[in-house]
Amino acid sequence: MIRPPRRHPTSYPGPGRRRSRSAKKPKQSKAKKILLWTGGSMAFVLVGVSAAGYLYLKHLEGNVNTTDVGNAGSEGFSKDEAFDILIIGTDKRTGKGNGGYGDKNSVGHADTNILLHVAKDRSNATAVSIPRDLITDIPDCPTIQPDGSEKVIGGTQGVRFNTSLGQGDRDPGCTMRTVKALTGIKPDHFMMADFNAVKTLTSAVGGVEVCVAHPVDDKESHLKLPKGKSTVAGEQALAFVRTRHSFGNQGDLDRIKVQQQFLGSLMRKMSSSDTLTNPKKLYKLAEAATKALTVDTGIGKVSTLKDVAMELKKVPPKNITFTTLPVLDNPAERVKATVVVNESKAKPLFEAIKNDVSLTDVKQKEKKEKAAVAARLKGPRSDASEIRVDIYNGGAKAGSAQETLSWLQNDEGVLKSSQLGNADETLSKTTLEYAPDQADQARKLADLMGLPASGMKPGKSEKNAQGLPAIVLTLGEDFKGAGVPLTSSSVDLDVDKSTADKQVCAS
Repeated sequence: MIRPPRRHPTSYPGPGRRRSRSAKKPKQSKAKKILLWTGGSMAFVLVGVSAAGYLYLKHLEGNVNTTDVGNAGSEGFSKDEAFDILIIGTDKRTGKGNGGYGDKNSVGHADTNILLHVAKDRSNATAVSIPRDLITDIPDCPTIQPDGSEKVIGGTQGVRFNTSLGQGDRDPGCTMRTVKALTGIKPDHFMMADFNAVKTLTSAVGGVEVCVAHPVDDKESHLKLPKGKSTVAGEQALAFVRTRHSFGNQGDLDRIKVQQQFLGSLMRKMSSSDTLTNPKKLYKLAEAATKALTVDTGIGKVSTLKDVAMELKKVPPKNITFTTLPVLDNPAERVKATVVVNESKAKPLFEAIKNDVSLTDVKQKEKKEKAAVAARLKGPRSDASEIRVDIYNGGAKAGSAQETLSWLQNDEGVLKSSQLGNADETLSKTTLEYAPDQADQARKLADLMGLPASGMKPGKSEKNAQGLPAIVLTLGEDFKGAGVPLTSSSVDLDVDKSTADKQVCAS
């Protein structure tokens, strides 16, 4: 990476003035019932896997509604990169038979939300449910009006996540922006389904098998099931995903688990040979899914939707992991009705997704990382006193560059070191860039830092204050403190999870 010339106010061994970080450009009753709309989205993309399905998509494209979310998402779809799709289910009571579910005048909030991350190599996917009652901040949201003009809807702080859609005319792009602000992950696209999705999709595939650990007779949702396995479709399927009082602690977090189990079963049914080789079922499924679906303009074309379908089909069900954003009861409430993010557990989850780490093969990833470290760092080491390094803060907490400088000089004998304030950009991971003839110095510094192989960047060095070549250490957001090894990556996740290939009985 070629860097522009930098001024070097500090020469080793003393600290220097800190550069200010340049300002960044702003980026653009009864409890409510919620439904699992993800089935509608997944059904649609799965339909496109055959040649016949592709041809039929040309007809189906007329069924799909699109929303222009501007720069909240990506303009197009890449078959060669990891991608993130935000799947949204609304509580809007439009459509035949839906007016009796309560909240009939709802503007359509984001009551079911799943951030689906698909790995670059398509070996795995992670689906993270975001609770509707999560207290968060909703950022300002530029929305595209019918006449092409832009209207900015002001953000609000400390409100329920589900108000990121519908409230104040917010569109799905506002929910995407809220997810970005909450997780640091920018959704590339969204898929949103209406209130009829569960009923029509489950009927189209001839029913979905579910399992309950005990008999259910729920007066609120009108679900009646015997203990064990049953097949549900239509209104009964809708009742299953609406049911809250018969499972767990009768809260939405337990209902989310039930919905994830239902989704896994629906995905297995839709991808089964019984469905994909049955033209009649495919026809019904395609019609039902597309009539219930709204997507962003970036994936609204038939050719793009086909590409999405083909990429999603590559992911084995056993490597599709469902989990829920880690949360805690809202400490500000006496009567617990909302939740807040559990930062200590959520941050490693976000980092895993950002770095394309599968929740199903964490141990394998760690093993590969250790092997890569050994391979990259194989070779001779310089003495610590010979290392020339310039240190920048690229996202670590304030003072980290100075802290590292003091540690290297006083504890490790790296005297030819300088700290030069803030880097030109924020990095999620700490990096060490060096020229080929500085590999010995880089290996030694990597040893001292506990730096993983992924952080080693062979390239070019820069001239330090004395005009001598220096390797460049940029402390990223993953930096844990001077002397704390970075090889213990953030994939040690403490989250509940399940996979799409296994059936779990709701309890």
